[in-house]
Amino acid sequence: MYLEHFGMNEWPFRLTPDTSFFFEHAGHHDALNVLLVSLRAGEGFIKIVGEVGTGKTLLCRKLLNILSEDENFVTIYIPNPYLSPAALRLALAEELGMNIPTNYVQHRQLKLITDKLLELSAAGKQVVVCLDEAQAMPEETLEALRLLTNLETEKHKLLQIVLFGQPELDELLDRPSVRQLKQRIVFSHRLAPITSDGMLNYLSHRLLVAGYSGPLLFNKTALSDLHRASRGVPRLINILSHKALMVTYGRGMKVINQDSMRAAINDTEDAGGVPGSKFGSSFYSIAAAVTVALGAGLYYLWGVAH
Repeated sequence: MYLEHFGMNEWPFRLTPDTSFFFEHAGHHDALNVLLVSLRAGEGFIKIVGEVGTGKTLLCRKLLNILSEDENFVTIYIPNPYLSPAALRLALAEELGMNIPTNYVQHRQLKLITDKLLELSAAGKQVVVCLDEAQAMPEETLEALRLLTNLETEKHKLLQIVLFGQPELDELLDRPSVRQLKQRIVFSHRLAPITSDGMLNYLSHRLLVAGYSGPLLFNKTALSDLHRASRGVPRLINILSHKALMVTYGRGMKVINQDSMRAAINDTEDAGGVPGSKFGSSFYSIAAAVTVALGAGLYYLWGVAH
């Protein structure tokens, strides 16, 4: 659509959690350090909370990539934890390379999983389970997860758990019925939005990874509006930047100005807070840009990260 126009090799602001675009702004840098230090110390439960679009899944994928390069770790990723306790145990067993019949009772399932974890521990392996969208877990499944973390030797836990979730996860853990699990969370971290200065570095990093080598594509007023409208949320920054690039390309320009950015803001449901946005006919600039792109025979596929 606009890659050749701006001299890029790939889309800089796609929504899929591509770890090659991972940028350690202050929030993600601190969270990653907390995770790595805690896991290498053998702690049991760790919690990472962030609003929608703050990059929890990308952070999770980055952590898994780092741990996969360390032969001392065995990692398990469960992207959708809306599971029954039995389904959770079977999912863990499958990720550990086990084939447990579904008709086995809970005690038998736990015995086989424990034996496997002891085998891995004897080989010097630490097993880490990362659960994304943890706020969606049923209470009974959280309790089953807590029971799994009871598995331990005299010196360390056989299973370490990292919960990634939206702020609703904190509300879930505040319920009296899951207070025992909450007490076991040794470290926690809340992802913060990207600051104005951090956003500039974030944009520059993604453009560089995408192959862009020129001056920054955003003028000062466009940057100001982008940060205010996105509230520093990475997903919104990506959506607005992509749309602003579409408009700029459609108009045959090389730098995103305030008018192009406000057209992107007007076309985005969750963007706002910019004087003069959500009014007027700037929306049609997006439609015009799309028409130009499609007329050139190009197509863009958006992925969605949760």
